[in-house]
Amino acid sequence: MPGIHHVTAISGKPTRNLDFYTRILGLRFVKKTVNFDDPGTYHLYYGDEIGRPGTILTFFPWEHAVPGRAGTGLAQETAFRVPAASLGYWTHRLVETGVEHGAIERRFDEPVLTLADPDGMRLALVGVGGAENEKGWSNGDIPAEQAIRGFHGITLMLAEAAPTGAILTDVFSFEEAARDGTLVRYREGGAAFANVVDIREAGDFLPGRMGRGSVHHIAFRAADDEAQAAMSEKVSRNHGLHHTEQKDRQYFRSVYFREPAGVLFEIATDQPGFTVDEPVERLGTELKLPPFLEPRRNELEAVLPDLAQQAA
Repeated sequence: MPGIHHVTAISGKPTRNLDFYTRILGLRFVKKTVNFDDPGTYHLYYGDEIGRPGTILTFFPWEHAVPGRAGTGLAQETAFRVPAASLGYWTHRLVETGVEHGAIERRFDEPVLTLADPDGMRLALVGVGGAENEKGWSNGDIPAEQAIRGFHGITLMLAEAAPTGAILTDVFSFEEAARDGTLVRYREGGAAFANVVDIREAGDFLPGRMGRGSVHHIAFRAADDEAQAAMSEKVSRNHGLHHTEQKDRQYFRSVYFREPAGVLFEIATDQPGFTVDEPVERLGTELKLPPFLEPRRNELEAVLPDLAQQAA
């Protein structure tokens, strides 16, 4: 399956992050686990009702991380899809909840409402025609008909688009679809959503700095291990880039590499998904650990902040 699988970012205080994405934006908290490489830190997953690939935004909440700095070599904005007619609702909601946002603008003939999360991560809500015909998930506050319908795509700020564009087109089956000034749009035609990567060509603009509010990596979908292996082979054979061995992330299996501009890309399998260790109705309610960390449960629960009140 093509398109974006998930986006992982860095946040500050985990309870504040949880409140913003579940209460303000109405995403479902689909998994409470830990960073497998830094298990004293949460890894929080948000998405639709079951956490389908293409809806999943995840965070490493490093509370004491320094703020990130926007610039070249990083993702600039993460965009969600909403029904086009819902942007008035969302503007009112952001005003009502005191969320920093911009005026509605148009990009590639689509209405876009920009905003920022409490850590300064840049987000957008893109009004998509026809999205009102797709099922939305309601958190009980935001009506299902207004709800976010997964990702629209992501914007990268890079010195130039072509080297990264070669990876998008060859490895991930995107095609250059349009240009608007310094913005180059790549689209994966086989995916219904989470299928846009925009590259803003910024030349010798100041390089970005990873930190709180920054996107850590972007994961692209692979239907299964075989598809992932084929993509990984293209990364090394056609582009001379090193990729990692496959890593088991419990809910998907991952291979990582840095594209030519230095952005960390991941190839993630669609399977097994988030119901592998808890049923749909219980998603996000308990701390889930991979088997190799289960013996450390008591130790980890003692150092991780209590999210029970905010997750309820």
